[in-house]
Amino acid sequence: MSVKNKIFLVLLLFIPVSLAAHYLEWGELAVFVTAGLAILPLAAWMGAATEEIAVVVGPVLGGLLNATFGNATELIIALVALNAGLIDIVKASITGSIIGNLLLVMGLAMLLGGLRYKEQKFQPIVARVNAASMNLAVIAILLPTAMNYTSQGISEQTLQNFSFAVAIVLIVVYVLTLLFSMKTHSYLYELGIAEAETETDALEATHGKPNMWLWTGVLLVCTLFVAIESELLVDSLEVATSQLGLTALFTGVILVPIIGNAAEHATAVTVAMKDKMDLSLSVAVGSSMQIALFVAPVLVIAGKFLGQPMDLDFKPFELVAVTVSVLIANTISSDGRSNWLEGTLLLAAYTVLGFAFFFHPVPAII
Repeated sequence: MSVKNKIFLVLLLFIPVSLAAHYLEWGELAVFVTAGLAILPLAAWMGAATEEIAVVVGPVLGGLLNATFGNATELIIALVALNAGLIDIVKASITGSIIGNLLLVMGLAMLLGGLRYKEQKFQPIVARVNAASMNLAVIAILLPTAMNYTSQGISEQTLQNFSFAVAIVLIVVYVLTLLFSMKTHSYLYELGIAEAETETDALEATHGKPNMWLWTGVLLVCTLFVAIESELLVDSLEVATSQLGLTALFTGVILVPIIGNAAEHATAVTVAMKDKMDLSLSVAVGSSMQIALFVAPVLVIAGKFLGQPMDLDFKPFELVAVTVSVLIANTISSDGRSNWLEGTLLLAAYTVLGFAFFFHPVPAII
């Protein structure tokens, strides 16, 4: 068993601890910390279960499964927060997930991979396609914000209707990106697929084919517990973060995405250190694309049915953060090569943004 798996196994102990903290009333801070720690291994097991089921059902259905459940943890946390009316936290978590994957995860992957290998290569065509998709995501959140700040007396209902229409377009684009990567232009992704299939074949030869029913059960149980822990996390979030001296903006942009994405972060860095940068970037950039083109639109649509109106009108400061993150990530990945210095630059950008969100005061109502 790897060190990472041992750590996640130990962290499972925080599930009963978090429940005890809630029911025995140990305080909101204790509940928040223990629930956050409990979500980390659950997200990892959800990812592992999804990958094992994907092996059984084949590459096409498996790819669709990974595309659907890849960010399930973040989606569950966001849905719970949305249902609780914490719309600013939800929007901040979308922002944080995008910049976290593009800067923190990709930066760590390029840095640690670059320290082991002088230069690493990946498909530049795929990088350009991903860059175009992320540019669309920036446009999608820029226009509702621009409409709000450049129009006199625009109603909330108008913004929500516009955001709903944009959400439908983004989901259609997301489906088309899946069609592009898994069907019409799958040959562009063959290197990563071949590497994954080689590892899968080796595992099957050693341990046999995965038990689909077992892993389906694991996925369902983990999803249930993630929902429970997310409820505890969100309920205690406002009081706990105020006790820590943190703003809701910093919590949503930095803390919540790290909790939801920790398992994916570890995977992206691990494969980069094995000189599989194509796979690493598919995890990091693919996760950002899924957040922008699938999770955010789903939340807009869900808000309509939950009675919690959600739109794509982000705070200008969050919009600036997403824009500069996409800009620097696209610039660095455009040539299909990476090294440790480029990873350092991405991490430096994330650190600067992290400080900016930490020192940023509570946004004023304009």
